[in-house]
Amino acid sequence: MSGVTGRGGRGGGGGARARGAAGPLARLPEVRLPELRPYDGGGLEPEGDGDGLAFTEADLTGADGRGATFLDCRFDRCVLDGTQLGRARFADCVLDGVRGVGTDLAEASLRDVEVRDARFGGLQVYGASLERVLVRGGKIDYLNARKAVLKDVTFEGCVLAEADFAGARLERVVFRDCVLRRVDFGGVQMKDVDLRAVAELDIAGGIERLSGAVISPTQLLDLAPAFAAAIGIRVEAGQAG
Repeated sequence: MSGVTGRGGRGGGGGARARGAAGPLARLPEVRLPELRPYDGGGLEPEGDGDGLAFTEADLTGADGRGATFLDCRFDRCVLDGTQLGRARFADCVLDGVRGVGTDLAEASLRDVEVRDARFGGLQVYGASLERVLVRGGKIDYLNARKAVLKDVTFEGCVLAEADFAGARLERVVFRDCVLRRVDFGGVQMKDVDLRAVAELDIAGGIERLSGAVISPTQLLDLAPAFAAAIGIRVEAGQAG
């Protein structure tokens, strides 16, 4: 399906289905970090344990932390190019100003995590589980979130370019003041997903999968031709002779 662009808006209680004015709400993470120990630069280890560590400006390029556990950790301005973190577990963590190309978080678990002003390219989170996660600011290009499970996740003030949510499950997910460019919702299952405050909504595929989302009246008007096409309605000017 060709892309569909809708304008953002904060107006009213209209949308893909009727809700109260407040709309869906996602529970935010509650991260209270204890006093942390500085990371010693010894590198990541597969199935390793990280507890109470502060990773500050660490270059973790190509590091292998698959299956590792990170509890009460903070990552500040770290480089995560090609870092292998598949099946890793992050709980009560903050990632601030991190950047990476090809970072692999496939099938990872993120719970009570804040991601601030991150810049990623080709971020792999397919099959991952995100619960009570806040992504604030920054930009993610080519996010692969296929078959991921997102519950109580808030995207705020960030840019998602060509994000792929195909086959994912989204429950209580809020996009606020975000730019979504060429997003793919093919095969997505949505429940209480709030798109009303999206600044730019450009849907590349899966327009028919928005059941379970709430959108603004303005977005509904913008997306009406695509909704009509999805159910086989032709819209043409003129009248019957």
